[in-house]
Amino acid sequence: MSKKSPFDFLNSINYTKKNLIQEPQDEKEYVPFIVNRGLGYFQDTVILANEMNVNCHIDNKMQYDFLKSTVRKRKRFSKWLKAEDDEKIALLSQYFGYSSNTAKSVVDLFDDKDFDEIKKRLDKGGVSKR
Repeated sequence: MSKKSPFDFLNSINYTKKNLIQEPQDEKEYVPFIVNRGLGYFQDTVILANEMNVNCHIDNKMQYDFLKSTVRKRKRFSKWLKAEDDEKIALLSQYFGYSSNTAKSVVDLFDDKDFDEIKKRLDKGGVSKR
């Protein structure tokens, strides 16, 4: 009995239709948010994923059974969106002590010369990682 990843549940809902929730332990391994996020990338499943997000109070097994029985069998693969690490936001956060949200909102107020100056002031010397 190996631990199941959210991608195992997504594969079961999308393609194999094999029931992965047999025991109470299996139900605890099901993470509705991740599964709904994975289904949200496709036109034919985004409405079902949104419906499960709206009805988040429903038990995990019931959500899984609903999605497994209503999603049409098809292979669905997509790249997951990830937050980009912006060097400018990191510089502003470190130099001014801003939170990342505040740094994102003020990043447009600075030009490239300002960022070069901030880099110089934050430089602590030593060997650079190039």
